[in-house]
Amino acid sequence: MKKILTLVFVSALGGIITLGTYKLFLEEKQPVVIAAAETESPTFLPTSNTRPLFSAEDKIDFTIAAENTVNAVVHVKNVTISKGAYTMQDLFSGRSSERAQTGTGSGVIINADGYIITNNHVIKNAHELSVTLNNNKTYTAELVGADEKTDIALLKIDADEELPYVTFADSDNAKIGEWVLAVGNPFNLTSTVTAGIISAKSRDLSGTSRQSFIQTDAAVNPGNSGGALVNTNGELVGINTAITSQTGSYVGYSFAVPSNIARKVIEDIMEFGNVQNGILGIQGGALNSINAEKIGVTDTEGVYIDDVVEDSGAEKAGIKKGDIIKEIDNIKVSKFSDLTGHLSAKRPNDVVNLIVSRNGDLKSIPVTLAKNDTFTMPLVGRIKDAKAKDLKKFNVTYGVKITELNEQYADYWKKNGIEQGCIITSINDIKVKNVEDVQRALKNQSRYETLRLEVINSNGDLERYNFR
Repeated sequence: MKKILTLVFVSALGGIITLGTYKLFLEEKQPVVIAAAETESPTFLPTSNTRPLFSAEDKIDFTIAAENTVNAVVHVKNVTISKGAYTMQDLFSGRSSERAQTGTGSGVIINADGYIITNNHVIKNAHELSVTLNNNKTYTAELVGADEKTDIALLKIDADEELPYVTFADSDNAKIGEWVLAVGNPFNLTSTVTAGIISAKSRDLSGTSRQSFIQTDAAVNPGNSGGALVNTNGELVGINTAITSQTGSYVGYSFAVPSNIARKVIEDIMEFGNVQNGILGIQGGALNSINAEKIGVTDTEGVYIDDVVEDSGAEKAGIKKGDIIKEIDNIKVSKFSDLTGHLSAKRPNDVVNLIVSRNGDLKSIPVTLAKNDTFTMPLVGRIKDAKAKDLKKFNVTYGVKITELNEQYADYWKKNGIEQGCIITSINDIKVKNVEDVQRALKNQSRYETLRLEVINSNGDLERYNFR
């Protein structure tokens, strides 16, 4: 009996030990699950604690800006006269080969007196100009002046009513991502409004670093050229000018002349009759990783100065070759068009403040802008105002100096004794004493008209040239 009890005890003890071992070492631990009450719903939390971009109370409203703009945007009609080849019918009937062609665009009224800003390419070669308001009244327009470089033109109409107009905004304060409206009158069907944002600033479409457009994704199509780009207050941020497209229609990119540049151009036209350009007096290029490595600097943003023009405002202010322009008037300079865009809104004798990096140190240098005394003349090359010593060298009292010959015609000029430093004294029988005289002499010349030049050659002899 004892043996049986002992055997049972040992067996029970072994079972207990085996079960304990299994529980302690082999059995997987299961997570504890607490069931939520069936009446509760899962809670979803946002990934950040920021509120939605626009609430019902502060959503963007474009209606006020549109109402303040549509009646100030007009339809511009341009009739040009072109000369075509004579046909047999023209010869037998005695008809002229001249043909009238019509182009259209938009414009923006900028004051109650009837001044209208548009693009130069809208009114180029105009024989007749007319403007139709948003109330369908049509007026004959006068061309006050235009600037091909900035593609800005100024028109004037004499209306029998007080005209609505758009006020200028400071385009330097426009921000990337800011809402804007593009307002145009492309088909003379009253004004059309589209909305978008500013996509970029200081865009150069030519690759010459001379342009500085505002880029927007507001839809702009042919016929909208010269129309208004306004902010949500209805203030003029830019003049719609161009699109990039392989089809000729809008594909998501449009460009506008900044309002600061447009305003400066028309103010110059009204006051001086031409555009007054303030010149900094430097030559250089924008930095990037490749350019920085080539010239041995660590900066990858800014404008590197390769050379400083003699007697320029930059030289007089102490700007040196090798300096890197980082800012102009508190505006960051990342590329050359940042610099030229700001300078396009300045005049001679204006002072700009530059932040330059020199050997790693930042310096603040004020520069007084000089008058533009250089010009690229067709066939000849680069010219500039002549100094007294330049004129004395050739024993003349007036003229402009050739500083660089046109590469295409350089051999021709050199064979005839015309070199850098020679003096041009007359263009089309008009005496020229400075670059402005040259520009005026060439302004109204037809491409088919003979160009007549009088030049003092390197021997001091007066030479006359006629070019077709």
